[in-house]
Amino acid sequence: MDAFFGLFDLGVRDLLDILVVTVLIYHILLLFKGTRGLQITLGVMGLLVVYYLARMLELQMVETLFSNFFINFILAAVIIYQRELRRGLAALGRGRFFRPWFTASEPANLQELVAAATHMAGEKTGALIVMEREIGLRNYVETGIKLDALLGNDLLLSIFNPGCPLHDGAVIIQVDRIAAAGCYLPLTTSPDLGRRLGSRHRSGLGISEETDAISIIVSEETGRISIAFQGNLIQNLEGPKLLALLREMMGTRRSPSAQAAQRSPKPA
Repeated sequence: MDAFFGLFDLGVRDLLDILVVTVLIYHILLLFKGTRGLQITLGVMGLLVVYYLARMLELQMVETLFSNFFINFILAAVIIYQRELRRGLAALGRGRFFRPWFTASEPANLQELVAAATHMAGEKTGALIVMEREIGLRNYVETGIKLDALLGNDLLLSIFNPGCPLHDGAVIIQVDRIAAAGCYLPLTTSPDLGRRLGSRHRSGLGISEETDAISIIVSEETGRISIAFQGNLIQNLEGPKLLALLREMMGTRRSPSAQAAQRSPKPA
């Protein structure tokens, strides 16, 4: 009985130890959320269950097979979870790992970006727009033509005009400015995408797998708008839904200027 109550005799150091482990597990689960890493983890846990069942039933051959597997699993885990590990280390380096409740102000011209995407969708003009978040995209900016221009509806429409030499590449946005156009992005290797989607969708999904950027893709064939974020592709979006989803993904709060613009009456 004394041993049972002794379990609750925790000091400050023990509580701190539990808190740190809890926070680490929480953030590791966040890394796997919405990715194939979560499915892989569930598969590994299933193998662990089979392993312990084999030990309980004294199935020596099965136990030996799984023992050899788990001995080499640490090396295999680095390969299996390489994208999640890169994303986690990048978030730690940017100071985001311990700031999950951080909220940034909404870019003042986010609505112009949505208006441009909606207009291009109506005209069936293909486009790929990438919004930088915490992980820098400098390496990809350098593959295109640097502009450093204020983000605006007219400029985006001009860049993605089929007659413009930059319309085939990606536009990268940093805060409220178009950093570069005509940029090359990594293609996703996901087998789940299928052959029905082209290089724009594969590039948009690829950059979302490598970084925490948000990709807005307008299909040239169907005129449909899609968003790629954290390795997931959300399709068939319209203006209001696109704007709401961008705000949600960016984790933003309305800036004072945006709130004032929303409250101000429209001219008659």
